[in-house]
Amino acid sequence: MPEQTYLEAIRGGLHEEMSHDPSVYLFGEDVALGGPFGVTAGLAEAFGKNRVVNTPISEGTVMGLAIGAATAGLRPVVEIMFIDFITLAMDQLVNHAAKLHYMSGGQLKIPLTVRVQCGISGTMGAHHSQSLESWLAHVPGLKVVMASNPADAKGLLKAAIRDDNPVVFIEHRGLYWTRGQVPEGEYLVPIGKAVVAREGEDLTIVATAKMLAATLEAAEELSSNGISVEVIDPRTLSPLDVETIVSSVKKTSRLIIVHEAVEKDGIGAEIATQVQQEAFYYLDSPIARVAAPFAPVPASPALEKCFVPGKTEIIRAVRRALNR
Repeated sequence: MPEQTYLEAIRGGLHEEMSHDPSVYLFGEDVALGGPFGVTAGLAEAFGKNRVVNTPISEGTVMGLAIGAATAGLRPVVEIMFIDFITLAMDQLVNHAAKLHYMSGGQLKIPLTVRVQCGISGTMGAHHSQSLESWLAHVPGLKVVMASNPADAKGLLKAAIRDDNPVVFIEHRGLYWTRGQVPEGEYLVPIGKAVVAREGEDLTIVATAKMLAATLEAAEELSSNGISVEVIDPRTLSPLDVETIVSSVKKTSRLIIVHEAVEKDGIGAEIATQVQQEAFYYLDSPIARVAAPFAPVPASPALEKCFVPGKTEIIRAVRRALNR
């Protein structure tokens, strides 16, 4: 399989789906120029500016345009530059895209994909570094996915574009230039299915997006000390593959959830509750979370480094759970 960056894998997925289906359109600020990070570079030249449409700087307007296009039979892909700015489109996304299929008695389909990038990278401060996935996963009618590697980024994006429901596709900015093998040809990753990224026996860790790499590093270091950690990448936050997580916890009897979003009311709380409901009597220690503190993301490089959880914090949490 060829090696690609996360960014190239997303671009490849968009190119393939636009070639596969003429109803796939791209909308967003500067998408015809490549977007802020160059993800859509070259697509306007390949498919024309009628299908790769630059929009005004008005996220609510863009989202409304895309929802209307979806109800009319297109498959729009909207790029919101930063997940922080999806707040400006929440009325359209939450009150319309997520509900029109239900409120129309199934008569309307909303095959809408919303690409947003999140995460802490490059000291961009509190307005450009948030992780708001738990907001979106709370909304009935929205599917929410977070890919941790290039192969899943391509496969999940293609699956999202082909889905007849609105899907929020969250990309971590800090992963854009990471590399990995990406399958060629027709390749889709099913929405709603987690993957066991590393098998283990002593403890389960569920880690999202960029935190998966830090967790795998921690698991490798812990293995040299005789501690076997099983690592799960949920890939999809809504619908959440609770079955795979619970099955792992029943084997290991311990669970830690790692995410970059602030700990309070984060997706880790939902995962912990689901596991507690399904596997309480299998647990040998309290479920723990490793996440960011409940504060705005700092712009200072030194403070940002302290703010983001990493390998050290994960190893500390594992040793505490195992009392080692």
